[in-house]
Order: sequence, then C-alpha cells, then structure tokens
Amino acid sequence: MKSRGARRTAVSIAVVAALTGVAACSAGASQSSGKEDRAGARAATRVSPVAALRSAEKSTNSADSARVRSTTTMGSLLSMTTHGSLAWDAGITGTVTITYTGGSTAELMRRLGTTSMEARYLPDAYYARMSDTFAAQTGGRHWIRYGYGDLSSLAGGSGALLQDQMQNTTPNKSVQMLLAAGDVRKAGEEKVDGQATTHYTGTVNVADLAGRNSSLTASQLAGLKKQLTQAGVSTETVDIWVNDRNLLVKKTEKADTATGTMTQTAHYSDYGVKVSAQQPPAGDTADFETLLKRQGASGLTS
Repeated sequence: MKSRGARRTAVSIAVVAALTGVAACSAGASQSSGKEDRAGARAATRVSPVAALRSAEKSTNSADSARVRSTTTMGSLLSMTTHGSLAWDAGITGTVTITYTGGSTAELMRRLGTTSMEARYLPDAYYARMSDTFAAQTGGRHWIRYGYGDLSSLAGGSGALLQDQMQNTTPNKSVQMLLAAGDVRKAGEEKVDGQATTHYTGTVNVADLAGRNSSLTASQLAGLKKQLTQAGVSTETVDIWVNDRNLLVKKTEKADTATGTMTQTAHYSDYGVKVSAQQPPAGDTADFETLLKRQGASGLTS
C-alpha cells in the first residue's frame, strides 16, 4: 500500500509539472477564429494600436521560431523559470528547461529528487523528463509522454483548453489575447533587452476568451467557467512589448486567483533560430494515460 501510494503521488506531481510547464512556455490560451479575424480587421482601420498589433501578430507568427525565457509565480503554489527554444512552422517543436525555485510545488519536486526538468514539444505529444527517484517508482522510466489527445479527456473544460495550450504555445498568441481583450491601448515607448519597443496593454475577461476557442464544447466550457470561478480568476492583465520589426520582445500576464496572485513574464529573442527536439527512447518513456489507468485513476480531478 505504501509503495502504491508513493507511485500515485509521483504521477500526481508529474501532472503538476506538465501543467506548470505549459504555463511557463505558453503565450496565451486562445485560438483566433475567422470571425475574430474579420472583426479585428475592421477595428484595425479605426484603432491604430489594433492595427499595429495585427502587424505584430503576422510578423511574429511568420518568424517560425524563437528563444524563450520566462519567470512565473502562482501565489504560494510555485515560482519557476523556463528557458529554451520553440518552433511553430509545422506544429510545435522544441526543448525547454523548467526550474522550480519556490513554493509547494518545488518542495514536492525536491522529494522526487530534482527541481529542474527538461521538457520536449513534438507535434504529437509533450514529454517531461523526471528524476531517477521518480523512475524508480514507475518501472525505471524517466520520461512521461503526454499525448495531446489524451489531455483533452481530462475533467471539465480544462483538458481541452490544456490540449490547445500545449499545441499553440507560439508568441503571437499573446498578441491575439490582447486583441481579443477589446480595450487594448498603447502604454508608451520603452527599451527592453536593449531594443526600442512599443508597449501595449489591456485586460482580458478569461472566461469569455476561453469561450472563443472553437475546440471547447458547451459542456466543456461550462466546466471550465466553473473551475475559473472556484479558482477566483475572472480577469487577466496582459502587456506586450513589440520592436521595430513588429516582433514580440516581452510579455507579462497578471491575474488574481484563490491561491494568490499569478504573474508571468516572458522574453523572446533570436527569431528564426534553428530548433530541434528528439523523441525520447521508447524504453525510457512511460505514457501518462497508462500510468493513470494502472493506478485506477480516471483522469485529473483537481
């Protein structure tokens, strides 16, 4: 029983690691629909900040790849840093390193032998490398594979939204979020990472933004809105800095939650950098869904 409980705890921590890894790398959780694009195009003719952001969205998207570094804090739950490279020309690919620097999640990870984790994005799945201590509890396998399709079946609307986040972690998603906010405005001219940039800001209604994602069914959306309400999340402030090449240089997001304030800052550089990510060895990889089934778990419930 003790061994079984330890394995169950290990998998639960791994799920948290994947979720927070997505938060660190993700540049927004919305997908722009055709209707939004048409509305944005009409608005761009009237509002200069929106026109500028439309240019930034297109330029950043067509850049295909970039180096990313970020810091994230979620109340007392965690603080973490992420750095690596991502490409998005043919599905998301890339490798990042996630380091847990504080909070209860970092303490849980320490119990599993590490506070740093390599994560790889491939078109079909997200892979997270855990410690030797974790591997000893899961048949000697270090890597956990999170198939995007498996994630969509998780409880409520969170699974479908998580699947979308993991498959759409491109920098231009932050620009789309700000465009969808409806109150985007220019905040000034500033130097960021040695570059002259224009600063834009806006406030996003989180539930309404999630509702624009066409991958969510009505029942999933209802479940997601309930979870957001229980978490105390209603609005999120988004700020972005764009350089003279219409490329995103920096973004910040801030929201109040039931467990404390969530803040995230991400920096993007070296657009067009060469990115590679290899699938981990099959013999050293355990499937997330299989691990849950072996423990009699039907999915993520908290």
